Order: sequence, then C-alpha cells, then structure tokens
Amino acid sequence: MALDAPHARPSGPPGADGSPFEGDEVLPCGRLFSEVWERARDAGADPHTASCPYCREAVEGLAALTEATRALCATEDASALRALTERVMDVVRAEVRLGRLLPLADPERDLRIAESAAARVLREAADTVPGARAAACRLRPEGEGADVRVTLTLAAALDRPLPDRVHQVRRSVLHSARHDLGLAVTAVDITVTGVLEPEQPPESGPVTGGGA
Repeated sequence: MALDAPHARPSGPPGADGSPFEGDEVLPCGRLFSEVWERARDAGADPHTASCPYCREAVEGLAALTEATRALCATEDASALRALTERVMDVVRAEVRLGRLLPLADPERDLRIAESAAARVLREAADTVPGARAAACRLRPEGEGADVRVTLTLAAALDRPLPDRVHQVRRSVLHSARHDLGLAVTAVDITVTGVLEPEQPPESGPVTGGGA
C-alpha cells in the first residue's frame, strides 16, 4: 500500500526538525514505526510488511491518517495540519503499541485487556514449561462473543518427545488465560520454530572425604 499525504511527509530523516517520527516506536517485529511509514509510501511490495501482522496493523493506522490529512489539506493551513498530524500519530502509536483490546469472559461487566499485555502474560506461562521458550504470541477474537484464539511460536528442546512438551505448553497457556486473565480461549495454536539445548542438571561439587 502506497501512502501519499501532501504536507505530511518530512523532508529529512525521521525525527528531524520535530517531524511526526520524533519519539519513534520499535514494533514487536523489530522494525521502527518510521521505517514502516516510509516503506508503505513506496509503490513496490514489501514481503515483510505483507506477512507481518504488526506492520500491517501499523500501515492500516497510517492509511487512516493519510485519508484524514488529505481531506483537510484543502482547508487547513500548514501549521494547523502539522498539529493535527502529530496528535493523530500519537493515537496511532499508542494503538500499535497496545494492540487490539480483547473482551474478558465476564458476562456482567464490560472488561477488556490490551493484546500486548495479555500476550506477555501468556508468553511467561509458556516459559514456565522446562525446555520451552516462547517467541511470539498473538490473540485474535473469534466469533461475535468474548472467545479468543491464541497463536504461539516457540523454541523447544528435544530431550523428550516434542508433542508432549507442546501439550504441556498448551495446558499452561490455557490455565493462565483462564485463571490469571479471565480470557475465554477456544484454542492455542503452537508452532515450533527453533530448537533449544536441553537444560543441563547442576553439577555436583567434589566429594570430600573425612580426615583420618
């Protein structure tokens, strides 16, 4: 997606002269928010952006910003437009950093939790399983209610059958989602993307004999 908003593109590098990229954010995938902005403006396709959910969400927010600024360009002067752009960019950055808001399984109260906060808790739950280390965690609403589907990638050691360890990780994540967060998780999809070295038992110290 190419973004082209008149007067909204800085002439220098991100962050220069108080540009909208001052206080740049680093997305969970490792890319700078400003880098996503610049790549989205180019006409050529970017394979990373096409496959990365974090970059796609950032681009969607930037596209909305572009449409808003384009509509105002005809009537707003440059200083007013710049102030508006900076305010909207603050909102977009906050949404990208927090992710979507997910409903909790509480029929009496309308409670929600940011995806980034929930993902951090579930990654920590996966890490409690020996020989497993979570890499990325995504949560998406499923259906019209409060149901949520979790997608998790992790690295695992191969000192025991992999299906057993994955099953243990899934149980830990489901337990944490239900009891720690109050999320109604319908499924936990797990993909193993790396191999860990098996944890070594602590070495015992030298045995000292009694003196005669």
